[in-house]
Amino acid sequence: MPGAPCVIEYQGTFTFPVPVARLWATLLQVDRFPSWWSWLHEFSVEGNGLERGTVLHGIVAPPLPYRMRLDVVLDECIPERRITALVHGDLEGAATVIFDGDGAETRAHAMWTIEMMQRPMRMAARIAHPLLRWAHDRVVDTTVDSFRRQVVGEDPRP
Repeated sequence: MPGAPCVIEYQGTFTFPVPVARLWATLLQVDRFPSWWSWLHEFSVEGNGLERGTVLHGIVAPPLPYRMRLDVVLDECIPERRITALVHGDLEGAATVIFDGDGAETRAHAMWTIEMMQRPMRMAARIAHPLLRWAHDRVVDTTVDSFRRQVVGEDPRP
């Protein structure tokens, strides 16, 4: 239910100072995600990386005293172009990231709608939606900043 206090709708565009091929090559290193993102715990991958049907399992620990167990099922993975996924667990929803660039930089356009499923989170969202949205946005900012450091700071080619 978009617009409900338990639902977070998000759209953001992030720029990375590298060609999309380099960004994608770094993103393929799914086994390294926990070392990049301190909020990601108990991470595992069921499948072959960024391809349709792969499931990413983990626990998200935002800067608030709660944790969310998630399964992210990759639906569409078009190299250097698009990823779509379904989110299940303590959050339910759908997400899309579209990549484009000009050879010198890449733009990642992220969009998702997720619904909080944990009873305590749903209750908190009714009275403290701005606080939960703040925590969501901090996780997004931290994720993008850390990923940008990974993309810029290393050459992912073997």
